[in-house]
Amino acid sequence: MPVLGTLQLLLSLLLLFFTHDLATGLTFDIVSLGAKPNGKTDSSPAFQTAWTNACSSSVPATIYVPNGVFYVQSGNFNGPCKNNAITILIDGTLMASSDIQVLAQTESWISFKDINGLSISGGVLDGQGIGLWNCKHSGQSCPDGATNLLISNAQNVKVSGLSSVNSQMFNIVVHGCQNVLVQGMNVSDAGDSPNTDGIHVEQSLNVTILNSSIGTGDDCISIGPGTTNLWMENITCGPGHGVSIGSLGKEAEEAGVENVTVSTATFRGTENGVRIKSWGRPSDGFATNVLFQHIVFYDVKNPLIIDQNYCPNHESCPGQASGVKISDVTYQDMNGTSATEVAINFNCSPSNPCTGLALDDIKLTYNNGIPQASCENAQGTASGPVQPSSCLA
Repeated sequence: MPVLGTLQLLLSLLLLFFTHDLATGLTFDIVSLGAKPNGKTDSSPAFQTAWTNACSSSVPATIYVPNGVFYVQSGNFNGPCKNNAITILIDGTLMASSDIQVLAQTESWISFKDINGLSISGGVLDGQGIGLWNCKHSGQSCPDGATNLLISNAQNVKVSGLSSVNSQMFNIVVHGCQNVLVQGMNVSDAGDSPNTDGIHVEQSLNVTILNSSIGTGDDCISIGPGTTNLWMENITCGPGHGVSIGSLGKEAEEAGVENVTVSTATFRGTENGVRIKSWGRPSDGFATNVLFQHIVFYDVKNPLIIDQNYCPNHESCPGQASGVKISDVTYQDMNGTSATEVAINFNCSPSNPCTGLALDDIKLTYNNGIPQASCENAQGTASGPVQPSSCLA
């Protein structure tokens, strides 16, 4: 398929681009700038000073976080900067406030915006989100919550070996970016933590996610409108809601999703495996040229699912059909166990049927038997052994 060759080339170029030692230049140790590794003293001023110095430097610069726990009330690090080689090297833990009101009006706890050339390496981001999760579970009126790490309007970014735990909301968001590599990521949130997507990508071009383990209460990886050339490889997901394209079609006018690949992934006990979902209402959105391959499922409720009747709380969409066009989606080399009898569920739009779906070498079981496949308004082909038998028109 064209997407395979294109994204393999992209992956090679990204790895070539990002394979380098830390740039030599200036180093700003946050402890020397007043930060204290006691988990209590706000290190935000020291971080801001380090960022100002690094961003204004005309030579490569490193901001160093040594071992220890550093309380950070919030960190908004904005460009553009004078140099395109800033490294954030973290050996310790950055910890947010446990008070849910501290970040109540904030979209993100730590953010990097309008930057060209950024590397974030190692360390732990602890969003202290348990209090907010409990608030939401109680049915009280609660803040939405803050993303642990937001990277927006940035180019040539590498995030490597970072752990994100207890995020109030999404763990990592990549928005409006180009050429981003996320590798060796570890996400750990409770399985019932609300809205804690592991990695969310939207409005971005050429993003690669490699060798990452994600356990959370929502999508392990979610893919929003305007995402083009996204490659995900060697991903472990669970607990969580799987890898989801969407939800799409929330807006009547919306950018599409194209050239997306998940290659080599394991799903354990998740709500879904690989999913495409769109709102059941008019939209000019689309998802095309998608490849899911080399995937193993362990006790997954919906291993293969397309849901074009997504309508939370039955608001603003009952009785309508999704306008999102889903086409050219390949499912290749998949095996494992389904936790429900229907292992393949393609529920597509009656006004915009899914086209070009392809099943190739699928072997799924349910209770040591053969599960079922369900197709509505889904068109495509099957090749090689396919279990359950294809229901594609």
